Amino acid sequence: MGGSPTTTRLSRRDFCRAATIAGLSCAVGSRVHGFAAAAEFPPGNYVDMHTHLGQTWNNTEVLTAGELLKWMDNNQIAQAVVLPLVSPESSSYLLTTDFVLEQTKSHRDRLIPFCSIDPRTSYRGGLRGLVDMLKKYVDQGAKGFGEHKPGVKIDDPRNMTIYAACGELNLPLLFHLDAERNMDAPGLPGLEKALKEHPQTRFIGHGPGWWASIAGNLQPADLNRYPDGPVAPGGAIDTLMDKYPNLYGDLSAGSGAGAISRDPAFGREFLIRRADRVMFGTDFLSPGQEVPQLTLFRTLDLPAGVQAKVFRDTARKLLGLS
Repeated sequence: MGGSPTTTRLSRRDFCRAATIAGLSCAVGSRVHGFAAAAEFPPGNYVDMHTHLGQTWNNTEVLTAGELLKWMDNNQIAQAVVLPLVSPESSSYLLTTDFVLEQTKSHRDRLIPFCSIDPRTSYRGGLRGLVDMLKKYVDQGAKGFGEHKPGVKIDDPRNMTIYAACGELNLPLLFHLDAERNMDAPGLPGLEKALKEHPQTRFIGHGPGWWASIAGNLQPADLNRYPDGPVAPGGAIDTLMDKYPNLYGDLSAGSGAGAISRDPAFGREFLIRRADRVMFGTDFLSPGQEVPQLTLFRTLDLPAGVQAKVFRDTARKLLGLS
């Protein structure tokens, strides 16, 4: 009835082989025509440009990779960048690049490691020595540099060597800017010097001093707080983004959420205008942490195309994931 057992087994084998070949052909065909397969990325609406693992501050709890992934699942976050913290000013407890690489190793489809070296680190060989140090991290899977958070000026010569090395290795650099780390002045002239001298390096701004600079007419003290109220025209972020295509922004933490929510009409138009330059982020680092971004972005009624860019596509393009 339908053939011998041998014939039936061969038929199944042939069918499976044909089905596999057909599936591969469809996948190859989709790439040939420029379409990415739906299964290329984990499910979720967001790529989070800013998270940490371990214990960051002496008043926060340890966050494990498993807890981070569970939180991501609960909030439709497909992938997250995990940032080390290696400068003494950056956190209570240092989180080394080796720690980040080890903790993310089993989850690289979702947890994207960055690397970092404090610019005051002793090393030999000048720029070439620094490039060789970073190359070891790149070979282990690091996709960017940061969180860059040292207690020196943003245009300190030692920082400039970091920027040059990142440019040579094509590592996007995520920096924190305030009155204590990567210090600058209103208008961000030090950052502009770094951007101008290192056009091959992609810079990603974060922190109170960076996001305060969405507005003009700042005083030095404003770079260390979260200003509120209507955004004055002439902000350095827009000015510098107009001049330097290698400048991006990370919308994480209270500084990022506050910059958009302080003047909602301006914030919405800013996101639409800079959808190719700004990226969703949270700075999630401790279990149970409040994350204002997850509520804020639901209230802005952004166009679908802008949401796609800000929430995930700009980050994936910058990191070479798409």
